Amino acid sequence: MKRVVVTGFGALSPLGHDWPGVLAALKSLRNAVEVVDEWGGYEGLHTQLGARARPFELPAHYNRKSTRSMGRVALMATRASELALIDAGLLGDPLVKSGQMGVAYGSSAGTPAAIGDFGRMIKDKTTEGINANTYIKMMAHTAAVNIGVFFGLTGRVITTSSACTSGSQGIGYAFEAIQSGRQVAMLAGGAEELDATEAAVFDTLFATSTRNGEPQLTPRPFDAKRDGLVLGEGACTLVLEELAHARARGARIHAEILGWGTNADGTHVTQPHPETMAQAMRLALADARLGPGAIGYVNAHGTATEQGDLAEARATHDVLGGRVPISSLKSYMGHTLGACGALEAWMTIEMMREGWFAPTLNLDEPDPRCAPIDHVTGAGRALETDIVMSNNFAFGGINTSLVFRRWD
Repeated sequence: MKRVVVTGFGALSPLGHDWPGVLAALKSLRNAVEVVDEWGGYEGLHTQLGARARPFELPAHYNRKSTRSMGRVALMATRASELALIDAGLLGDPLVKSGQMGVAYGSSAGTPAAIGDFGRMIKDKTTEGINANTYIKMMAHTAAVNIGVFFGLTGRVITTSSACTSGSQGIGYAFEAIQSGRQVAMLAGGAEELDATEAAVFDTLFATSTRNGEPQLTPRPFDAKRDGLVLGEGACTLVLEELAHARARGARIHAEILGWGTNADGTHVTQPHPETMAQAMRLALADARLGPGAIGYVNAHGTATEQGDLAEARATHDVLGGRVPISSLKSYMGHTLGACGALEAWMTIEMMREGWFAPTLNLDEPDPRCAPIDHVTGAGRALETDIVMSNNFAFGGINTSLVFRRWD
């Protein structure tokens, strides 16, 4: 089996778009949550909180022709992929269009505004507002397809529209494609745009935070006084590459992917199942040929929902015990849905390289019903470790676990 390394990162996030900016945001110990004023106009929508991606500029070649099939989610995904190719030294390289590079990418859905256009068509019995690109913007695989067209990729296109595991499954399936020798390199990750419709999904489940007057105090993963999740947005792309190829071209290597695991609960669409969540972690450890004691830090899915926190804490404790430091980056940037698996993997790798791990914000009183795990709190934690794990769990009972190794 081929060894797979990470040679490029590109991201647009609520905390910033490069590691120095994100690190400064993490060390500020302030989250990116704000009141989304326009959501106040929706009757019945209780939450008004979100974490927007920070403003970003697009180069001139993002013109009307090249972006006409893109909604915001695809636009962010494409720009993040371009930044990742630049970071990897592969933008414009013959490898990109050779058929030896593919894309594995996902989002929970396409652009909600385009979905709304079709909704109006059904409601009002008119095709007014529908054009040739409406469906392309709406479709669940809009990010992967637009990335492929924009860069002329002719390798595999793997679409991972699996809600909160879209980004982590993108990384995992890209890893498998290279590991098996079927591709030399892959663009992998996920994206999501912030929209009231996605907030409403969780609002109807009573799973959103309604601390609308206290955005800095929520979300509160694993805290006894949690009141639900906050949605965020962003995009993140990792360039994955076969090790020998990366070495041959003198690439800078950020980390190695040692293993990953994915499975399904098979029990309930929205209620997480700790036994199968734990099994996903065990699958990742087995794939990496590691024992539980090798993991030095876990980036938790950590949504700040009651069922999610309790199930995840139990699963993590069952596999790793109570000794491994763990924190949730969603306390900073909210739940970025399809983007979270990729954004959190990127930031976890960077924290490992930095030797400092961000705390879970607002975790003042760990919920005593959660299994006892070693929460990183306060001002964060200086920690030297060579191996980290990043976990994500999605609607539909889809579970993922990724294991990364520091590259010296």
